[in-house]
Amino acid sequence: MTSVEAHQPRSNSDTNAIDRLTVSAGRRMHPLGWVATAYAIVAVAYHTVFSTDYLIGNLPLWVWLATVATILVSTQPGALDVIRRSIESIATVTRGATLILVWMVFIVQFFNVATRYGNDFVETDIYFGEAVSVAWQSFALIAILGINYGVRDAVNPRIDFWWAEFSDKTKAWLDFSIHTLLLAPFTIMAMRLLTGYATTSLGQRRSGEWPSGWRVWETWEQAPDAGGLAVGPIKAMLFVAFALFGLQVFAEIIKTGFVMIGRDDLGKVAKIDAPLRVE
Repeated sequence: MTSVEAHQPRSNSDTNAIDRLTVSAGRRMHPLGWVATAYAIVAVAYHTVFSTDYLIGNLPLWVWLATVATILVSTQPGALDVIRRSIESIATVTRGATLILVWMVFIVQFFNVATRYGNDFVETDIYFGEAVSVAWQSFALIAILGINYGVRDAVNPRIDFWWAEFSDKTKAWLDFSIHTLLLAPFTIMAMRLLTGYATTSLGQRRSGEWPSGWRVWETWEQAPDAGGLAVGPIKAMLFVAFALFGLQVFAEIIKTGFVMIGRDDLGKVAKIDAPLRVE
């Protein structure tokens, strides 16, 4: 190559080819992979270079494996999309369950009101304390089982007058950042705290031992009201609520990440067909 050829500017075709290669490389790795890579680097640094008692430097084996698996799967858009669809199918099931629970709450509460005022006419007590417990526990389950559906279909409130003016890519950046930096760590922390709370409510002793025998419901925490049902299971369902919430947050991270890298065919920003409002 002569000196003249070496100093010739690149042609437009060469520049376009480089741009396409750069975009292709950027789209090959989902942003979730870059977050997992940064997390792994920090964890390795605290595990080897720095001395710390924090969890980031003392991760269990399964967390290391999950981090590596996340990095690897982030290079496979199709696999990530399958994971996202599988998670969101759970929200479809829980949505159906909440619709059933809505009718259950209505029927049981109607029964409670009817029996409360019917006692005077039949001169006997036909009021059941268990029905009260069924009503409020069913109402609580609506929120517990419906939380992932609410996140998936974007029924959670936003500051719409500010949010609505952004482009889809800007919305994706905001959602990805907030879900990754705030919601995901919060969900993990809540699940860690609720693990002991749930097992204790289901009868586990503070020593870590479980009662012997198969009649486990006899060890559940009981409601203080007369004739009430056990409250151990509904308290344990708080852990399930955060697990469902965490899974859907992960699905939102996948969707918004695809929008960030221009893969709108695999990702989307939820549209809200509602008038603008200030929350």
